[in-house]
Amino acid sequence: MKIMRRHRFIAVAWLLLVAGSIAPLGAQSLADVAKKEEDRRKKIAEPAKVYTNKDLRPAPPPANQTKGDDKAAADKGKDAADQTADKGADKSDAANDAAAKPAAEPAKDKAYWMDRLKQLQQQLSRDESFALALQSRINGLTTDFVNRDDPAQKSAIERDRQKAIAELDRLKQAIPADKKAIDDFLEEARHAGVPPGWLR
Repeated sequence: MKIMRRHRFIAVAWLLLVAGSIAPLGAQSLADVAKKEEDRRKKIAEPAKVYTNKDLRPAPPPANQTKGDDKAAADKGKDAADQTADKGADKSDAANDAAAKPAAEPAKDKAYWMDRLKQLQQQLSRDESFALALQSRINGLTTDFVNRDDPAQKSAIERDRQKAIAELDRLKQAIPADKKAIDDFLEEARHAGVPPGWLR
């Protein structure tokens, strides 16, 4: 019961406090506010400064811009601020294009050459291992086919055997292609001047 009375007292006190703070705000009329704003504006001696692009300092040229480019631009006799802004935009586009190129073509360092060779060798190793496994499966299915008497079982075994033979034929074509890809890669590396130690 005491707790409820205390809560009611706090609520009433809070409402009185809020009402007391709102009353002065209501007493100030819109006309008073307008009058104060008019007086404030009359006291301002000169209008506020409006800034345009001409007031701003030109952006510094990108780091890759040469001094020769700056001199040639100055010789053309254009407005310095406009010239720098135009060049900054052109160089920014060129920088964006240059930044896009590395994403499309990675840097051809030692890691690049080693990783590419490793991927090609792993593909060859996978195909050769899979071919050996398929040959073992084909041999097992052939033995199983010969030892079965049930025509339904023989038919199922033969279907599996034919699928394995078709996959093995595909791998027999892929393995020479994998080896050729490695040879072509090594030739490309030789033409690019890659040190032989990188590809061991």
